Amino acid sequence: MSSHSHATPANKRHKVESPKNHYLSYIISILLTMLAFAAVLYGGLDRSFLIMFLVGLGIVQSIFQLTYWMHMKERGHLFPIIGILFGAFVAVTAVAAAVYWMWW
Repeated sequence: MSSHSHATPANKRHKVESPKNHYLSYIISILLTMLAFAAVLYGGLDRSFLIMFLVGLGIVQSIFQLTYWMHMKERGHLFPIIGILFGAFVAVTAVAAAVYWMWW
């Protein structure tokens, strides 16, 4: 008997995704981008609110892109996720330190 005769969890690691998921992900990405453009184009929003809104949309877009396009939601991506979170922590710490240094 060959080792391929029985299905093990290791053999079922990669799920086959339908094109429907890719189309839906693409449409949501485009809608998030259009929302950011519309917020800037509107022009009637407070500048500080607009900056925070765009940063928030950027974070949502980044998480969405990593989850659906880079397949970070699948198993076996723990170390890349830890690396990304550590990099984000270092970046936020560096920006906070720079802002603190300038205003001190």
